[in-house]
Amino acid sequence: MFGLYPIADSVVRAILLSLIGIAWIASLVRLFGLRTLTKMTAIDLLVTLATASLLAQMIASSSWHAFIQSTLGAGMLTVWQFVYAKLRRSTGMRAALENQPRLLMRNGQFLDDVLTDARVSRSDVIAKLREHNIAEYEKVDAVVLEVTGDIAVLSGHGKAADHMLQDVANI
Repeated sequence: MFGLYPIADSVVRAILLSLIGIAWIASLVRLFGLRTLTKMTAIDLLVTLATASLLAQMIASSSWHAFIQSTLGAGMLTVWQFVYAKLRRSTGMRAALENQPRLLMRNGQFLDDVLTDARVSRSDVIAKLREHNIAEYEKVDAVVLEVTGDIAVLSGHGKAADHMLQDVANI
């Protein structure tokens, strides 16, 4: 790639391509905003993972063609994610583009039909309750399966405001 002996070429390639690659990703984040590397939605998570993979491809590239393709791929994923984020601001587009969060537990009661439909077990929910230091089901106002796959636990002894569940599918 740089016309050096193989070992020297590998070292120079690793140093320079990693520097260029990380500077490119940092520039994309600076240009398109901090949301670029978040997991607010499933698409955001997918783009973040794919960008990391493309950065690894940039660094491991053995030709300029492969490096440029990976670099442009990361740039285009960021552009498409930006467009997606703009589109989902519309309620109609949001409904068409992504799933809604699902209520798995309400007021200390498991919603078994929803658990089955969402392919989440009671033990998955119980593990999340333990992570949130919840010792009794009665202390749980709501457990929500978010669009990212995260499980959110709301507790407050029956004080969870309805607006906290406004976008949840099965209230």
